[in-house]
Amino acid sequence: MSFSISGMNRSRLVGLYIACVFVGGALLAPWLYWLAQAAAPAFPRIAAYPFRRFVDRAVLIVALLGLWPVLRSLKIFSVREAAGKPTAKEWKLLGTGFLLGLLTLGLVAALVMIDGEHQLKTPLPLLDLVGKLPRIAFTAIAVALLEEVLFRGVLFGTLRKDMNWVAALILSSSFYALVHFMDPRATLDHAVTWSSGLEQLGRMMRGLTNLQAVVPTFLNLTLAGMLLGLAYERTGRLYCSVGLHAGWVFWLKSYGVVARTAPGSALPEWSTSRLADGWPALLVLAATLVVFCQKFWPARAEKEFPRGSMGAV
Repeated sequence: MSFSISGMNRSRLVGLYIACVFVGGALLAPWLYWLAQAAAPAFPRIAAYPFRRFVDRAVLIVALLGLWPVLRSLKIFSVREAAGKPTAKEWKLLGTGFLLGLLTLGLVAALVMIDGEHQLKTPLPLLDLVGKLPRIAFTAIAVALLEEVLFRGVLFGTLRKDMNWVAALILSSSFYALVHFMDPRATLDHAVTWSSGLEQLGRMMRGLTNLQAVVPTFLNLTLAGMLLGLAYERTGRLYCSVGLHAGWVFWLKSYGVVARTAPGSALPEWSTSRLADGWPALLVLAATLVVFCQKFWPARAEKEFPRGSMGAV
């Protein structure tokens, strides 16, 4: 059965999907938590996770379960394109994005090292890093694929059908920042009940009331989303944005193994010991966005990649 979805219905469908992801994930989280506690003898490490970790995972599970029906309903995903063998141009886009991700966060790391906020661990745990590289690489690929299909392919790809692409870019990037803007310190102070997931989500979003959290952390996340969206807009494919996103995740995970916050470093309240949260990251992301906008990427070839097509992954 085939049917058409109008612009308004597309936006409503995406909005409904997003609402279901968060509400459904919050309602699923207590059940995952209780299941983990029941299986604690077999899986003690999982059972010891804080409840917020179960909320994170539950939201991800609901997002994955609902993603394919939404893609099919919106008709912005081509099975033939996704299954097709990538061309040399698309591999180049993927590799270029990955290297750019390493380069930009490498520059941020250099700035925070010079400033004295971070330092390399001594002795340098190179063997530990090598042992963790396969898991880091898998995480980078999985996170980049899922989030780029969801935020750039579905959200940005739908919004740009119904409004100016710049407005769609800003709106989708702001939402991307909001989703990632979770206070990792938020915890429950009572036993888990069926509604605890909803309460936990509210607590995790309380960082929006903290000006030190909004600037620069929230702004950094928005700029990152704009870079990823612009890479898709200018190339017509998700390869570059997937590569860029994977490069960031790969660097962040690897950097966390070999570096640490310098003792005595005066850091702001909002967890800015993380590499991408501070002012150096804002400077690098803003400069990279200017380069993207002006000359780094050629304009999309509309004949090859029609406007509104999500493109292959």
